[in-house]
Amino acid sequence: MDIKRVGVVGSGIMGAGIAETAARAGLDAVIRSRREESARQTLADLERSLAGQVERGKLTEVEATEIVGRVAITADLAELADCDLVVESILEDLDAKKHLFRDLDRVVGPATILATNTSTLPVVELAVETGRPEAVCGIHFFNPAPAMTLVEIVRPLTASDETIEAARRFAVTCGKQPIVVKDQAGFIVNHLLFPYLNNAVRLLEQGVASRDDIDIAMRGGCNMPMGPLALLDLVGLDTSVAILDALYDEFRDPHYAAVPLLRRMVTAGLLGRKTGVGFYDYRRQ
Repeated sequence: MDIKRVGVVGSGIMGAGIAETAARAGLDAVIRSRREESARQTLADLERSLAGQVERGKLTEVEATEIVGRVAITADLAELADCDLVVESILEDLDAKKHLFRDLDRVVGPATILATNTSTLPVVELAVETGRPEAVCGIHFFNPAPAMTLVEIVRPLTASDETIEAARRFAVTCGKQPIVVKDQAGFIVNHLLFPYLNNAVRLLEQGVASRDDIDIAMRGGCNMPMGPLALLDLVGLDTSVAILDALYDEFRDPHYAAVPLLRRMVTAGLLGRKTGVGFYDYRRQ
């Protein structure tokens, strides 16, 4: 099937980024937020971001206007009824996602593909909540979605070849590099990434090196664009613990057991950039 109209459920950073990515590719996008106020704020943030790109010469004013013109906002799930594809991008909570997929299954047309942007949770558990398990898959964008080139297309046991191919073509249309992965916790990137991030926190907790030296070591020694502790702040420490817990629940590998320091920081509300303080203090910037 040809995907021309994309619904995105969730108006956070990832949801807004996916909608922008689709609109940049010439597709119509509808962002659904639970509250009209937050939906309007998301659209305002998109307009501000595109205006900044115009100022930096990355877009023309005409291109920015066209992109915004392809994005609609709503607080009503029923407004997604005529979408060819709906991508869920809400909080990483399996029960909340299950409830949403049941609602989406009732609202959208019979040919609509339902996808989740989860980075870790089992896609098959969402698929079986619907009457269309063959039309449910994972489409995992990375943050920030407009800039990051990789998309993991996650294939649960229930998905049809047609669904996976349509999801793959959608990613290509958006200018991304899709890879197809089995439906297991962490897929490829998080399966490899989070033991590394977790062990960086372990080094800090054990006093092996300072925060700055750990990040400098991985930037200078492994040519990483960002150190692991700074990356954890960008991802969000609460999100990181949730991902590690999901990985540990599936594989029982001690490398996936979140380091105590990481849990204590989440308990203290030190979540990284989203709260202004994590391993680094962003309030001073």
